[in-house]
Amino acid sequence: MQALDIRQRSLPQDHPYIASSLNNLAGLYRSQGRYSEAEPLYLQALDIRQRSLPQDHPYIASSLNNLAGLYRSQGRYSEAEPLYLQALDIDRRSLPQDHPSIANRLNNLAALYYRQERYAEAAQLVQEALDIFESKLGEQHPHTIQTRNNLETLQQAQPGSN
Repeated sequence: MQALDIRQRSLPQDHPYIASSLNNLAGLYRSQGRYSEAEPLYLQALDIRQRSLPQDHPYIASSLNNLAGLYRSQGRYSEAEPLYLQALDIDRRSLPQDHPSIANRLNNLAALYYRQERYAEAAQLVQEALDIFESKLGEQHPHTIQTRNNLETLQQAQPGSN
């Protein structure tokens, strides 16, 4: 809260550092279950980033992803999905195709699909994320291991699995 206050007093209103502080505070509120306090901060951070950065900047993707995650936490799946898709699209256009951030976006969208019982779609996304993590981070990296476990869970959840 203090960092945000200092930045708001010393920087222009639409400075990306203010958006970062807003995102961080919103993330804290989200982790505490204070969703109604987190949402306006995420929205304000997204607005600042959309006004101050190029339209395909990874920080915009990050803001979209954070807002989508909040909506997913609240069960607002129809609002979360287009934001996750937009974040993924931005990262696919602005980052190398095997960048770990893309794998993170794929995993987040897959988590949404899992909650909606869209297991086959989720499994495809998690497989793509796993391929990226194995390639870039290695077989034993915690992200790779977690993603492999997620894929196994999804495969077991699909109809017709043992």
